[in-house]
Amino acid sequence: MVLFNPSHWFRDTFSHGVHPEENKRFTARKPIQRLPFAPELVLHLSQHAGAPSKPIVHPGQEVSRGEPIAEAGGFVSVPLHAPATGIVKGIELRPTAKGPRTSSIILETYPGDSQELRYYESRDVDSMTTKEIIQAVQDTGLVGLGGAAFPTHVKLAPPEGHKVHTILINGCECEPFLTTDHRIMIEQADDLIAGSKIVMKALGAERVIIGTEDNKLDAVEVLKSKLPADSPIEVKAVKTKYPQGAEKMLAKALLNIEIPSGNYPSSVGLGVFNVSSTAQLGALLPVSGGVIERVVTVTGPGIEKPGNYMVPIGTPIRFILEQLGFNGNAQCLVMGGPMMGSSVSSLDVPITKGCGGLLVLTESILSDQLDQITYPCISCGHCLEACPMHLNPCQLGKLAYKHRYQEMEADFHLNDCFECGCCSFVCPSSIPLVQYFRIAKSSNREQAMRERAKAS
Repeated sequence: MVLFNPSHWFRDTFSHGVHPEENKRFTARKPIQRLPFAPELVLHLSQHAGAPSKPIVHPGQEVSRGEPIAEAGGFVSVPLHAPATGIVKGIELRPTAKGPRTSSIILETYPGDSQELRYYESRDVDSMTTKEIIQAVQDTGLVGLGGAAFPTHVKLAPPEGHKVHTILINGCECEPFLTTDHRIMIEQADDLIAGSKIVMKALGAERVIIGTEDNKLDAVEVLKSKLPADSPIEVKAVKTKYPQGAEKMLAKALLNIEIPSGNYPSSVGLGVFNVSSTAQLGALLPVSGGVIERVVTVTGPGIEKPGNYMVPIGTPIRFILEQLGFNGNAQCLVMGGPMMGSSVSSLDVPITKGCGGLLVLTESILSDQLDQITYPCISCGHCLEACPMHLNPCQLGKLAYKHRYQEMEADFHLNDCFECGCCSFVCPSSIPLVQYFRIAKSSNREQAMRERAKAS
């Protein structure tokens, strides 16, 4: 039965970009299911942008599900909450997805406990001031759940002189394979709308636009059915294209507004938030709750039971794979999607707040990728046509190959690259351009730190 005509919806977009195979059919129609609690949870103290959290518990201490176990390490930081009732086993170094170990709270869950959420308190959000909302959002430990993991409360306090008039809620989820945001828009629509109203109140914005790609029109229909005709919240669908979910691309597609280089969205009157983060905000703030779990899409050719799962923060990947069926090794795993995700260094790496997907490849696919030969650049221009930021990846790649990293930043706008991977995706020579750019940025940051240290 046809419920609506897709041609009725908004179909604008940004220039350039690519169209990778979506591969969302494996999980797009699968409802969110809850995974069991792992016997041991590993909670990194640094799993968000900014200063690490500071432990407020000690080994041997019993904690209840939802109880704060670490406090924020500053304004650009958030606390941690216990994802399960159990006992603190220790505070020690544990591996991260990228390899280096980081300080973590190890929580041993009580196997016989009901894991009922006991640590909460009702509050009237409507009566709260902007300052109170910002503090309350920080207290939840909420960060950008789309991957960046930037503390949400900081985005609710834009720089002085920046007046936000429009909130953009990013539900595009343009990364192939992932369907976390899609299912949240369908199954947690009420929380998403409630969170949108909270964000609008905190920033004093006039309206909210929930933007999603036109491969998720069922989500558009659900959301629109819950909004009255005079609501300041509207839902718009844009063309399905990667990387439509990037904040600059979304602003261009929805409002034809360009966010200037080196500026925040608030500089042009916008606030941009992720669907998952906004839905969590709507669910947690009224009950003084903390972020203790998140929806994760576990999918790919190497998993037996692909789907969208509610997973406690800190759950080791090894435990998830044991529950869902997997034969392989850590080299076959990607945290996130295939375009911007990172390979996992160990099966013992835990799910963090910013992890919305776990892509499980097969060893045969991985072998095919590793066997690819990198050829010299033929100056075909495909990467220029694909780059959504209108950079020159070809020239940047040639400079990176010669280690001229500072020239890349000064003359070719390296820092405008947000590492979407479009250039690498279309390169016929199989040059790993985005990896070159990451190395260049890291080198420039280290050089800047050395110079600041000398100056002080």
